[in-house]
Amino acid sequence: MTVVATASRPLGLRERNKRDKLKRIKDAARALFVAKGFDDATMREIALRAGVGLGTIFLYAENKRDLLFLIINDELEEVTHRSEEAVDAKAGLIDNLLAVAKLHYQFFGRQPPLSRLVLREMAFYDSGAQAGLFQNTRERLIKLFGQIVGLSMTRKGAASLEDPQFIGWTIFCIFQVELRRWLSNDETDLRAGLRALERALLLLVSGIKGTRRVLRTQRSHAMN
Repeated sequence: MTVVATASRPLGLRERNKRDKLKRIKDAARALFVAKGFDDATMREIALRAGVGLGTIFLYAENKRDLLFLIINDELEEVTHRSEEAVDAKAGLIDNLLAVAKLHYQFFGRQPPLSRLVLREMAFYDSGAQAGLFQNTRERLIKLFGQIVGLSMTRKGAASLEDPQFIGWTIFCIFQVELRRWLSNDETDLRAGLRALERALLLLVSGIKGTRRVLRTQRSHAMN
């Protein structure tokens, strides 16, 4: 027993040092991205502020965009996990969607300047050391929206000819746009942001009413 405990001490120390180093890198990157902007901050400056060699940063992130997502990936994954737990089988469709959205709004609303950078850089982010985790987390959220729709169809009487996962993807698109709009100002009002999102979701759920002739004419014009 004593031998095992003694042998494990150096490994524990290395792990603590590794975590401390990673935290310093994240903190330095966060501070410089906010203070100087994503475009002007350099990897060398971040390494210097973190007190690590430039090569150490490249162990975690292949480039500056990768480093940006290193800052938020673990926390965003945790928010997604909490969102999955927040879904209530007895609640209505909009209530469940807003419960998930609220957790994300709270997360991104903590530091709007950094969040705007993340939302800007996430477009076409599909390569890099951190890209896989980010993509997986995003797919989990899209899937969760689809599952909420499916739950509503099964237990709450909602009906649609479309697949729940496609509807979930459409909800995710609305969610992203509304989140970006809400974060456009540094002064963010959570209630106002969720009300705006709710309005858009209600429009999606209720649809645009009209005669079949009018709707088909609109569709024909869009296809031309």
